[in-house]
Amino acid sequence: MEKQVLSGKIVLKEKVITGSLEIENGRISKIVECDNDSTSIIMPGFVDLHTHGSGGYDFMDGSEDDIIMAAKSHARFGTTTCLPTTLTCSDSDLFLFLENFKSVNKKQKSGALKGIAKMPGSHLEGPYFDMVQKGAQDPRYIRNPDREHYEKILDSSNGLIKRWSVAPELPGAMNFIEDITGEGILVSAAHCASSYDDISRAYDNGLRLLTHFYSGMSSIERKGGFRILGTVEAGYLIDGLSIELICDAKHLPPELLRMIFKLKDNDRIIACSDSMRGAGMPDGPSILGPKNNGTECIIEDGIAKMPDRTCFAGSVATGLTLAHTLHFVMGYDLSKVSRHLCLQPATLIGMENEIGSLEVGKCADIVVLDGKLKIKNVLVDGVYL
Repeated sequence: MEKQVLSGKIVLKEKVITGSLEIENGRISKIVECDNDSTSIIMPGFVDLHTHGSGGYDFMDGSEDDIIMAAKSHARFGTTTCLPTTLTCSDSDLFLFLENFKSVNKKQKSGALKGIAKMPGSHLEGPYFDMVQKGAQDPRYIRNPDREHYEKILDSSNGLIKRWSVAPELPGAMNFIEDITGEGILVSAAHCASSYDDISRAYDNGLRLLTHFYSGMSSIERKGGFRILGTVEAGYLIDGLSIELICDAKHLPPELLRMIFKLKDNDRIIACSDSMRGAGMPDGPSILGPKNNGTECIIEDGIAKMPDRTCFAGSVATGLTLAHTLHFVMGYDLSKVSRHLCLQPATLIGMENEIGSLEVGKCADIVVLDGKLKIKNVLVDGVYL
């Protein structure tokens, strides 16, 4: 592959420079600060650790093509690495997804698939959740963790689970967290009614992340007059615990986002889309979850809603949506945006030496934007989509 050169404003970890970036054999080979007339903004490709679908496809729709098309849609909006995410479902649906994903992953590693986001592993959201905080998770399949069950899932995954979300207060959850962490899998707390003490114990056992902070989790409650801290408060108080934010300015309004960034160590904050199939799609009817067994919803006002409009039915954010929220709504500089959207997620899954920032030797996963953060080009391993 011949050398390629990109010029413009280059977004590095701590600053933005005007210069040129060279690519050879799919990797960044040189970054030079120099004057040029280009108005392009060159950012690292976005890294999304929590997404259920995009472009009209859900990763659990049932076929390899559904997984490929969802990943292709994500790449169009700047996400160059993602973890396809499941919902609580039947074992048969989960194992079907894992079989399809293993096949797609094998093809992607062989170089047979081009023009889609990298998918180094999956994120299992469930089925070990609390019924009180189930949200859109299907109550028919919610259960407590037991070793025989999750070992079957591990055996079926061929090591392709990168992250697993669980409710730490459930019977068997502490053993699960310790076992799964021992497998090198990032464990996060989600759809939980945990107390601060539950989360603290889980952290000691290996828990390192809170899934979609504020959504589907407990907060302060009173018992017998005493205030009991919940999962939200644990997210603020436990320094080593990272939190994940759906940065669509809908799930978390700007005022709440400002409070979170003010109170929490920013090095422990990552952005995610938690998108459903409606990401990147026009307003109108849609389906939350698998197309053959999902829930009808409607997309409007930049979010998916239940048909009666009484509550949200999921995010339709893309990687570009998250960048717009952090830069234009929150007012953060692009280096800070890239840390929350690229480097810090990559670090959580142990891939910071390959992706997540523009550095010599790293994969040339790059998003080229204009001054209004509209996408001009996307490259994965130096190849244009």
